[in-house]
Amino acid sequence: MGPMAGPAGTGRVHVITGPGRGKTTSAFGLAMRAAGHGLRVCVVQFMKTGETTGEVLSARKLGDITVEQFGTGRFVGPEGPSEDDRRCASDGLARAKDMLRSGECRLLILDEVNVAVHVGLLKASEVLAVVDLAPEGVEIVLTGRDAPREFLERADYVSVIESLKHPFDQGLEARKGIEW
Repeated sequence: MGPMAGPAGTGRVHVITGPGRGKTTSAFGLAMRAAGHGLRVCVVQFMKTGETTGEVLSARKLGDITVEQFGTGRFVGPEGPSEDDRRCASDGLARAKDMLRSGECRLLILDEVNVAVHVGLLKASEVLAVVDLAPEGVEIVLTGRDAPREFLERADYVSVIESLKHPFDQGLEARKGIEW
């Protein structure tokens, strides 16, 4: 095992997808687990900026979890992504590549990258080319709805989060500390 090699069996790819809520929260749970065992964690969030979600706030307090956001702050609607949206996503993927090359993390979470591919900000092949750069022992997590088939085929773990019942269905507002 080389200097970047991790605990036995690390270096796998996870996909967390599906229509239910909790994909990012699940990934941050894994981040906390990894950080608790002394692994350095990096999170690249696509299509998000200025987030004050509980996961981001907690990660920043822990210190072993770096979160960087790459988004315009605008929703990508039916008109499709803007050039700014595409640039932000490309910048995020380039940053992920730098993180892998520099060896600064043992767990890399590409949050909402599945959605970024689904709405046309990135190509699945571009993302997988970065995933394939991961040194031995670096675990990678790809989150978001609508994971592309290529990600599902490449992954070692695939978790699909469903929503059977949610207060949103009755028109209730999201609550600080619970939904965000």
